[in-house]
Amino acid sequence: MPTVVPLISGAFSTVAAQSSFPLTPRHSKSNVSLKPKTLPLSRRDAALLLLLSLSPPSPAFALGISGPKDWLKEQKKKSSKFLLAPVDASRESLRSAYLLLMESDADYTDQDFEKFQNLFKSAARDCVPQERNSFVSFQANTGVEVCTFRLLVKNAASLLGSKDPVKLKAEGLLDDLIRSFTSVSGMAGETTFKLASNRRKIADAVGDALSSLDKFEQGIKDCLEI
Repeated sequence: MPTVVPLISGAFSTVAAQSSFPLTPRHSKSNVSLKPKTLPLSRRDAALLLLLSLSPPSPAFALGISGPKDWLKEQKKKSSKFLLAPVDASRESLRSAYLLLMESDADYTDQDFEKFQNLFKSAARDCVPQERNSFVSFQANTGVEVCTFRLLVKNAASLLGSKDPVKLKAEGLLDDLIRSFTSVSGMAGETTFKLASNRRKIADAVGDALSSLDKFEQGIKDCLEI
């Protein structure tokens, strides 16, 4: 029977559509779905993901022993759609948040704002400290890495050297992504949500986050050589 397993600590695989702009606002709040989607995995795929989510390879791999290293590289390529599933899920959440902000309804309620917050928290994947719940914050304070996208970089670049330009670029794109998420979080916390002009500003920031997410995804693909 298919099983569903977490891809990386704190992240569950979900499937989502690719982002593209311009987005066409939907005029009915009922179109924005918050129900998470899960991707069934076979036991073999689950075992492979658990292997790939382990810590970076032992020093033997860094000494030029190409056989096992090349095999691991190929396995990472084969599992790339699973490794990138959190990116797809965040993209879908950001698209839904954008559409919610751009709806033409004149009267926005606290419930609408709560929907937006839930969508954004899902997209941020615990990479914005202000958006973490108390349990995740406790984990972070004890030294556990909780940011899904940072774990993704570590996983994808685990076969690259610490000074490899591809790895360094991916880390820089991660920083840009987290800054864009933090910007959205700050604007949402300081802006009156019920004003259409303010919602538009937040929507523009969400659009910037989507762009940063696309660039980050390409950085991960470059690490995986796909």
